[in-house]
Amino acid sequence: MTHRRILFIALFFLAASSARAAALPDDCGQLIVGLAPDWNSMRGQLFLLEKSDGKWTKTLGPEPVLFGKNGLAWGRGIAGQDEQGLHKRERDGRAPAGIFRIGKIYTYDAQLPPGSDYPFHQVTDGDIWSDDPRSPNYNRHVVIDPRNPPDNYSHEKMRPGDFAYHWLIEIRHNSDPPVPGDGSAIFFHIRRGVDRPTTGCTTMAEENLVRVIKWLREAKHPCYALLPEAEYRSKWEAWHLPSPELLGLP
Repeated sequence: MTHRRILFIALFFLAASSARAAALPDDCGQLIVGLAPDWNSMRGQLFLLEKSDGKWTKTLGPEPVLFGKNGLAWGRGIAGQDEQGLHKRERDGRAPAGIFRIGKIYTYDAQLPPGSDYPFHQVTDGDIWSDDPRSPNYNRHVVIDPRNPPDNYSHEKMRPGDFAYHWLIEIRHNSDPPVPGDGSAIFFHIRRGVDRPTTGCTTMAEENLVRVIKWLREAKHPCYALLPEAEYRSKWEAWHLPSPELLGLP
């Protein structure tokens, strides 16, 4: 076999592997779907779906949600980072689009709502999420001494006394590993008002967020797919997402 043929075969399998990677993982048994009318929309709809015997069923939705004040941009997750177009940057006011794993829940409380069964962390005044691209802890949960914080340390307090942060569900954008400047601190949290978009998170009414928390199960490896409607219709088969008809898309 010639070197050229060996190289061709290697590149073929590398491309095939990449294509398989840019899709909803087979182990994902719970899926949160966010749909925006277009790339610049701050409003959208949320759905919860569950997979059984390879078939998706809708368990909640549509419910109203808010995204970034400037809309959406491609994020860094399971799928999305290799797409052409606008990509998420720190403080751009856009929510990351693509497919992402769901991380831990963070809460002011000592326990989750009754019926919940998911990993969580009770936050204190020392819990922060670094949003400083210069920091080695960028886009990481860090615990500091709040009485003696590090100098020149840009961060987002996880317990600022803000009701909107009472419950945080991590959306694992730009996490494995974080790329400095590509966006940080992306969560589901309580909306501050029906007309108050975010700087990149997905927000909703508190009762709906609590329903999501009680529904999540670690063993089902939950994921989040956030896309404009047109992108969802064009990518759902290649990305192994539930059919648009299940979400009421024409």
